[in-house]
Amino acid sequence: MHTTVKDVHTLDELRQFIHKALCEQENLLVDQFTMTEVRLTRGNGPCGLQFCLRGPHNVRLAAIWVADQHVVYLYDARGTRYAKLRLMTQLALHSSATGAVDPGLRRLPD
Repeated sequence: MHTTVKDVHTLDELRQFIHKALCEQENLLVDQFTMTEVRLTRGNGPCGLQFCLRGPHNVRLAAIWVADQHVVYLYDARGTRYAKLRLMTQLALHSSATGAVDPGLRRLPD
């Protein structure tokens, strides 16, 4: 599945979108399972985020957001990629002195 996502404009919306998509893949209740995230780096700077949702019976679902390509890859419980989603809004990661991830927005050309 290759789809364009138009409704994601912030990192929080991206987190919510990915959490819902991963839960729907395995028919999990969104409010019953939490998701973790890890910042991915290339060289000295951040380049994306890895999301992980752990369900019952050691079910593990994952997603990778590649910031510079504006793409989210979704992986099922077997580790097989089942979707590649292109974001219409570029979300930027900026490293700060505290190491926090700060959202930045820029609309991509159609």
